[in-house]
Amino acid sequence: QINKRHQSKDSIFFRDGVRRIDFVLSYGDDPNKEEEKKVERRREFEKNLQKAGLELETEDKKESEDGKTYFVKIHAPWEVLITYAEVLNIKVPIKENDIPSTAENPLDCMLEPFRLPEKVMHPEPDYFTAPFSKSRQELYLIENESTFFSPSMRNRIVYYILTRCPYGTEEGKKKFGIKRLLSNGTYTAAYPLHDCQYWKKANDPNCDNERYTLYMEWARFLRFYKEQPLDLIRKYYGEKIGIYFAWLGFYTEMLFFAAVVGLICFLYGWFTMDENMSSKEICATAIGGEIIMCPLCDENCEYWKLNTTCESSKYSHLFDNVATLFFAIFMGIWVTLFLEFWKRRQARLKYEWDLVDFEEEQQQLQLRPEYEAKCTHKKKNPVTQEMEPYLPLTSQAVRFCISGTTVLFWISLIIASMIAVIVYRLAVYAAFASIMENTQTLQPISGLLTPQLATSVTASCLNFVMIMILNFLYEKIAVWITDMEIPRTHLEYENRLTMKMFLFQFVNYYSSCFYVAFFKGKFVGYPGKYTYMFSRWRNEECDPAGCLIELTTQLTIIMAGKQIWGNIQEAIVPWIWNWWGRRKARCNPENLYSRWEQDHDLQSFGALGLFYEYLEMVIQFGFITLFVASFPLAPLLALMNNILEIRVDSWKLTTQFRRPVAAKAHSIGVWQEILNGMAILSVVTNAFIVAFTSDMIPRLVYYYAYFTNEDSPMSGYINNSLSVFQVSDFLEGKEPKNNSENFLTCRYRDYRYPPGHEKKYLHTMQFWHILAAKLAFIIIMEHIVFIVKFFVAWMIPDVPAEVKARIKREKFLTQKILHEYELNKLKQKLCECKTYENMEKEVIATEGKVELSQ
Repeated sequence: QINKRHQSKDSIFFRDGVRRIDFVLSYGDDPNKEEEKKVERRREFEKNLQKAGLELETEDKKESEDGKTYFVKIHAPWEVLITYAEVLNIKVPIKENDIPSTAENPLDCMLEPFRLPEKVMHPEPDYFTAPFSKSRQELYLIENESTFFSPSMRNRIVYYILTRCPYGTEEGKKKFGIKRLLSNGTYTAAYPLHDCQYWKKANDPNCDNERYTLYMEWARFLRFYKEQPLDLIRKYYGEKIGIYFAWLGFYTEMLFFAAVVGLICFLYGWFTMDENMSSKEICATAIGGEIIMCPLCDENCEYWKLNTTCESSKYSHLFDNVATLFFAIFMGIWVTLFLEFWKRRQARLKYEWDLVDFEEEQQQLQLRPEYEAKCTHKKKNPVTQEMEPYLPLTSQAVRFCISGTTVLFWISLIIASMIAVIVYRLAVYAAFASIMENTQTLQPISGLLTPQLATSVTASCLNFVMIMILNFLYEKIAVWITDMEIPRTHLEYENRLTMKMFLFQFVNYYSSCFYVAFFKGKFVGYPGKYTYMFSRWRNEECDPAGCLIELTTQLTIIMAGKQIWGNIQEAIVPWIWNWWGRRKARCNPENLYSRWEQDHDLQSFGALGLFYEYLEMVIQFGFITLFVASFPLAPLLALMNNILEIRVDSWKLTTQFRRPVAAKAHSIGVWQEILNGMAILSVVTNAFIVAFTSDMIPRLVYYYAYFTNEDSPMSGYINNSLSVFQVSDFLEGKEPKNNSENFLTCRYRDYRYPPGHEKKYLHTMQFWHILAAKLAFIIIMEHIVFIVKFFVAWMIPDVPAEVKARIKREKFLTQKILHEYELNKLKQKLCECKTYENMEKEVIATEGKVELSQ
């Protein structure tokens, strides 16, 4: 045996230094009763792996750094690789691509600072490819058998074998697959190796050092302004991870335009803040200082002057102005452009990454090993005419009922927690209102912090904490109930889990925002006849300047809090775990801490690692589209987060996680449909926010129909929007305890007839005019945005014309090469055996096929 001290720390080869390690399995001694069973399973499993053609080499625990862990290194020889390359329909090069690249963009020179070196961006030449076939090996560009299949292809092939290799029969059932062996503790880990350390190149001259290149050029924050090396990411991690980073990068680029327009709208609000007539009147001593408002709660609250909300009314103008309407319409169109241009970008990637003819069944539609193991019933497949496992309809129905009931229970739990937060708001609101009003001067303790805002901020923080707790618990439940349903294929499993998690998180994150946007302050009643929650707590009122500022507060706290917490979870937690596990490496010479041990001490990315990344971004997408009318700075916040997110995700993937098993994907999958659904819903929510949450429509109705001063149409608006209440009409026990100044009337936010009118306290005609205007606005805005959206979607083809032409050209040339190869082979056979008449006919037929294809 070769002394381990002579092995390089970065060795990715067997002890002979020739055979590459494609996968590593690890296990330790287990002194409990199960150990004999585990030893037998491992012996059987490894014997079957060798029968499948794989070569194994075991590192004894004495050789490992901790003295407890065994490592089984796996190598796939050429015969195994070519057999399974055909099974998995892997495309390999047949000829270098001779289609000239597209004409250079004249603006390319301006983008030069953002470019990466050509070798990093395009690590391999572009080839025409064809699915691998063992019978046509001489057709492919095989220069070196050991490097023909890339490491990511090799680990994908080995993983395919590992997930289907049997290890015996238990309880009368055939057991197989590495996943089951990992879950029952037979093995502790299974992973492909990184090719080198991330901070320095390997000593081996044959090593590509792709991990080091990715770290230096992509995974460092100082490279945030550079483009991403997508081809290298795809080559190292596989297409599934490559397409995620392509989507995230494209989404971030598109966010830049939304962020710029949002910032301009915000600045418009900032510069016109002092010209806003509503806040001028609220702040004016002669107007706001003379208007006495009705108490904010029963008994303990006092009358207060309108000008106490001066500061908050000024700041609400930042978000509640005419630019908000423009931005809501702009974002409706931006979402469509983003989704349509992404389809085009995705089509280009499908062509460049040889995914055009990629069929989902090759990978995603294969039966899950868990499905095959748990389904004891068999039936004939009408297509293949082979017996295959299936789940009886009754069993499916029972599992779906349990699953559906569990999801509904958790969603009702969110609604219950939201009601609890609303009760907190109502209970605390009364306390804040009584604390913040000063009897003698009727001046607030603080100019900006009104009772409404204080309640909103504390409730938002409480709500955020509850969201995080519920998320943490539900994640475990969602995986459990999806496993219990036993989905048939990987694609089905992912789609079901995605829908469960998204539905839950949608309700969890957005329910509080929906409450503030569409329910708060809408069902208050009026003094003397307020509406109460559970007959105890009086419903909340909006700030005199409107509810929009509170929706902005709610949105900012939840969105920013989620992004900060997400980055802590993603970056700092894995780093701490790895630091703790890696301390031993510092105490040892380099050649003792082997490559497989280094990777063993990293975190596992897991099958659902990418799923959580998508979920995080899609929830963020909801924040910047569904409620963007209330917060034009949301896209800017998202942009800053995403610039960081790309580098955090790349850093943790390259430095903190084991190398994931390469997987193919030709799109972002079911997330595309979810984004489309949210894009349509966002038009509706923003129309309702502008109509019902902001004060824009009441102001416009006053401006055009109810103004009293032609020179300044908006003057008098505040007085017009407040109704009068006679203090003597308070119900017994609801009036304020102190009324030292003997106020006879107070004002409240509504459009109702004054005391003494024959329709006393009923809604005025202006109220119905405003309601009609709001409904008309929603219908008009929705129709305009939807018409523009669908027109834009129709105008922009999903696949660029140039890509379509290149795909056709490549198909034609590939077909021609394959036909010519067949023809030459037949001619060769004919020369060898001229007596066979059938062979001549076959040559004629093949020549005819070549001509027809041309």
